[in-house]
Amino acid sequence: MASATPPPNPFAALFDMQGEAMREMWGAMMPGAASDATQPPTMGWDDMAAWAETGRALQSMWLEYLGGTGSAAPAGGAGIDPARFLLLSKGWSDAWQKTMADGLSTQGALAEETLALWSGVVGQAAGTNDAGTEMPRNDKRFSDPAWRNHPAYALLHQAYLMVADHLNRMAQDATGLDPAKRDQLAFATRSMLEAMSPDNFIATNPVVLERTMATRGANLVKGMRHLIDDLRRGQLTHTDTEAFRLGETIATTPGKVIHETPLYQLIQYSPATETVLETPLLIFPPWINRFYILDLTPKKSFIKWAVDQGLTVFVVSWKSADASMKDVIWDDYIRAQIDAVDLVRSRLKVPSVHTIGYCVAGTTLAATLAILARRGHAGKVASATFFTAQVDFEEAGELKNFIDENQLEMLGTLSPDGYLDGRYLAATFNLLRGRDLIWNYVVNNYLLGADYPAFDLLHWNGDVTNLPAKWHGAYLRDLYRDNRLVVPDALEADGTPIDLSRIDTRIFIQAGREDHIAPAASVWRLTRHARKDTTFVLAGSGHIAGVVNPPAAGKYQYWTGDSDADSLDDFVAGATEHKGSWWPHWFEWLTAKDAKKVPAKGKRAPGGKGDTVLEDAPGRYVRTR
Repeated sequence: MASATPPPNPFAALFDMQGEAMREMWGAMMPGAASDATQPPTMGWDDMAAWAETGRALQSMWLEYLGGTGSAAPAGGAGIDPARFLLLSKGWSDAWQKTMADGLSTQGALAEETLALWSGVVGQAAGTNDAGTEMPRNDKRFSDPAWRNHPAYALLHQAYLMVADHLNRMAQDATGLDPAKRDQLAFATRSMLEAMSPDNFIATNPVVLERTMATRGANLVKGMRHLIDDLRRGQLTHTDTEAFRLGETIATTPGKVIHETPLYQLIQYSPATETVLETPLLIFPPWINRFYILDLTPKKSFIKWAVDQGLTVFVVSWKSADASMKDVIWDDYIRAQIDAVDLVRSRLKVPSVHTIGYCVAGTTLAATLAILARRGHAGKVASATFFTAQVDFEEAGELKNFIDENQLEMLGTLSPDGYLDGRYLAATFNLLRGRDLIWNYVVNNYLLGADYPAFDLLHWNGDVTNLPAKWHGAYLRDLYRDNRLVVPDALEADGTPIDLSRIDTRIFIQAGREDHIAPAASVWRLTRHARKDTTFVLAGSGHIAGVVNPPAAGKYQYWTGDSDADSLDDFVAGATEHKGSWWPHWFEWLTAKDAKKVPAKGKRAPGGKGDTVLEDAPGRYVRTR
């Protein structure tokens, strides 16, 4: 009995088409190419010399790097060790392999979809289908016309998107896994597929091939220089590192460092109005980042805007951890917050201060408020504002994919000197948005050899901060993994049990609708635990742009509504949308019950007659690496 003829293999044909496309592209781009694109192009001496120089430059740079002038060192040295960081994903591998094996039963449906895709895309490219028909799948990575101009690349990227959709669905629908492992699996699958995208490789990216032909490989030489510089730094570069200078082009709001401890500096900003609100504002930024996210360029600076509204503004600038901080724990940060509150009260001779806690500093501020209330000192804080801060970590989002016991133990190996190099944290946060913060820059920086943009927000994002390892490990275990902060008296700090229900402070909570680090649903849950006067606002955009949104920009929006609603969904259902920044709304809330003003003189103007200060803002701690 004769065997059935096997169906044609569309992927084999795809590779043949891709080879033909590359030959056509080579022939079209190279001077002196033969009219028959299937024949090797001819090159003049100038072309041959240019390509030879490209080869020599690439080889020379790589050999110099391998010779030891810039090899990556472990955390604490000249760079981070990528292999050690990748071990953090070890816990995902077994579940992924099992699910991929279970998914073999769906290959028949995938094969049928593949053949349909082949017919549709090739037919469209060949003109047999409606020329106006959209590609089956659209993705901004493949928006350049070069991905459509030849059927090989059209089919390549469409096949990738089809397979990626299939594998992502398999991961999301995996059976036999607890929800946490399934979430890990879905995250790992998405990350792997983003890394495998055809636009990340020279041979499968027609835009890169065109640039390479047009520049005779100069883009690859420039890209190699970028790659080697990043390997030496141990960090992916997102922006022009020379474009911004602390105290000159960013973090320029005038002020003085008025106090310093081994953990933080306290900055007071100079008044911009003749009178100021009697109750000052004390801001606690997260110590996983530099404080100047709130003082970028003058047009984007929340600090400058607050000063211009007539607030006396103080900001804590945390020290980036080093070996001397190996024993620092959460208690130290809570004591520092209480210490800063008392310093400001004493300096200005006021009974209380307004406070802001951003991200993890907001988490800590909630604990600080609970401790002050238990000690009978709640009146020291007139109000507390939380920027994208979580206290209940049940719905903490994709960062929970990094906190199983294997990964927590692995983190310990990355901190041999008692602190975690901030570049590991930067890599983790970049993974959460790998397509935008990793692979987009691999293509632009390394393959296309593009110039770095001058972008203040990306500059700040790359200005990493080290963390005390002992505290960081306890934070991940006690809060992210075990969610103990919301259990009354399950945790204590500085000898005092923590019960959030005891907080007796007026509270304003801001969340970002698109926040991938502190999801809005997670931030919302603070309204369930802080039972006093609580106002919730949902801002447009994410963890940074949702906060740093000056009114003059006229961007985004925010929603107000019933802060006592049963859930975030219920809040949204009844919320009112407002265009623009939420900052003026917050200022109205702040002054609604406390609008008394005093002259902006004496200690209200730091560095005046008889006032001892340490140095000009932004201070030296923010410059410590």
